[in-house]
Amino acid sequence: MRKILLSGVALLMASTFALGAPVKVGVSIANFDDTFLTYMMDGMKAYAKAHSSEVEITFTDAKEDMAKQMDQVENFLVQKKDAIIIVPVDTSATGPMTSSIIAKGAKVVYVNRNPGNLPKGAYYVGSEELVAGRLQMDFLGEKLGGKGNVAILMGKLDNEGALKRTAGNEEVLKKKYPNIKVLDKQTGLWQRSEGMQKTEDWVNRFGKDINAILCNNDDMALGAIQALKDKKRTDIIVVGVDATPDALTSLSKGELAATVFQDAAGQGGGGVEVAMKAAKGDKVAAETWIPFKLVTPANLTQFKK
Repeated sequence: MRKILLSGVALLMASTFALGAPVKVGVSIANFDDTFLTYMMDGMKAYAKAHSSEVEITFTDAKEDMAKQMDQVENFLVQKKDAIIIVPVDTSATGPMTSSIIAKGAKVVYVNRNPGNLPKGAYYVGSEELVAGRLQMDFLGEKLGGKGNVAILMGKLDNEGALKRTAGNEEVLKKKYPNIKVLDKQTGLWQRSEGMQKTEDWVNRFGKDINAILCNNDDMALGAIQALKDKKRTDIIVVGVDATPDALTSLSKGELAATVFQDAAGQGGGGVEVAMKAAKGDKVAAETWIPFKLVTPANLTQFKK
C-alpha cells in the first residue's frame, strides 16, 4: 500500500510539473532578410519575453527554400515541440507540413501568408490581403483623378499576399476606375533591388505614359522610388504596403505617396499567443484577423512610433 501511495505522489508531482512547464514553440520564417518579417519576428520575441514562464520559442530561417522549411518542421517534430509557427515560403506547398504536424499531435499556426482550407488543429493569424489592395487602389484612383496608367509590382507569385493584394487593386479598378489602365504587372519578389530593376525597365519602356506604380510591399516601393530618383521622374506616384519605418520616412519626405499599415508586431505576437493557447487546449479561433489601415501624409503621425 505504501509503495502505491508513493507512486501516486510521484505521479501527482510529475503532472504538476508538466502543467507548469512552458509551451515549446518552433518557428520557421520564410526569410530573415525580409524587412517586414523581421518586424514580425520582433513581435513574436516580445510576446514570448512577456510570457517567458508560459512559452519557450526557437527560430529558424528557411531562406526562401521550401525544402529547407520542410526539414525545419520535421526537426521541430523530432524535438517534440508543442506547436509550430510557419511563415511559409510557398503557400501552395504547405499541405504535407500541415498533415505531418497534426499527425504528431502538435498544433500548427500559419502567420501572414495564408495557405487556406486549413484542417482542424491548424490556425491562421494575419490580415485580409484583398483589403490592402483595395485601400491602395482607392487612394491612387482619387490621386489620379480617375484616369491614367499604372504598373503593378507584385511579390512572389506563390504567395497569397501578392496574389490577393493585386486582386484587390484590380477589383477596385474594375468597379470604380475604368479609365485607369494597367500597363504591366511584374514580380519584384518582395525585394528592394528587384523593385528598382523593374521600375527602371518600365520607365525606359513606357516613358511619360506611366503615371503610377502600385507595390505589394514597401521594400519594392522604396526600390521603385530610388529608380525614379535616378531617372529624375518625380512625377510618378508610388504606393506601398506595410508601413515599415523606412517607408514612413520616405512618406514624410514626400517621396512615397501612401502605404498601408500591416501590423507586423500584432501578427507576430498574435501567432505566438494562438500557438500557446492552442497547445494548452484553450479554445482558439481558426482565423485571427489583424486590420489594415491606409497611411497618408494626413495621418502619418499616428504611425510614427
